[in-house]
Amino acid sequence: MTVSQIMNKMIAFSKGNLHDIDHFIRVWAYAKTIAESERLDEETQFILEVAAITHDIACPLCREKYGNANGKLQEAEGGPMVEAFLSDAGMCAHQIERIKYLVGHHHTLSGIDGIDYQILIEADYIVNASENGYDRKAIENFLNQFVKTSTGKQLIKSIFCL
Repeated sequence: MTVSQIMNKMIAFSKGNLHDIDHFIRVWAYAKTIAESERLDEETQFILEVAAITHDIACPLCREKYGNANGKLQEAEGGPMVEAFLSDAGMCAHQIERIKYLVGHHHTLSGIDGIDYQILIEADYIVNASENGYDRKAIENFLNQFVKTSTGKQLIKSIFCL
C-alpha cells in the first residue's frame, strides 16, 4: 500500500471521529515536512509517515476500555493494533516492526533511537501543544530539552512565536 492508501484506511478506521482524523493528518503533515527538510532516505520517510498516520490507532479502544486515551495506555495497546492494521499493507516484516515500535513509544521521550522516532515525537508535540493550548514555558522547555532537528526547532519557533 502507498501512504495515501494507508491514510484512507486509517480515515475509514476512525469511523467519522473528526478530532482523531484531524489530529493524525496534522501529525503526518508536520512529520512529512520535517522529514523532507531533514532529507530522510525513502524507506525511513515511508516508515515515519505510516507511523504518524497510525500513531494514535489505540485512542478509540483506550477511551472505550479505560475511559481515557492516556499516552501510556495508547503505547501499550497501539503496537499490537497497528501490526494487525498493517498486516495486509504489503510491507516487509522489519517495516511493520519499526512502525509498531514507534507507535508503541510515541509518548516516551527517553531512549529515542532514530531520526524517525525523533521526528514523530516533534510532530506529535507540535499538534498536541496547539490542540491543548500548552503555555509558552512548557513549549520552550520541550524545545530546549527534546527537539533535535533543525526543522523541528524552526517550526516550533515559528508556530508558537518564540
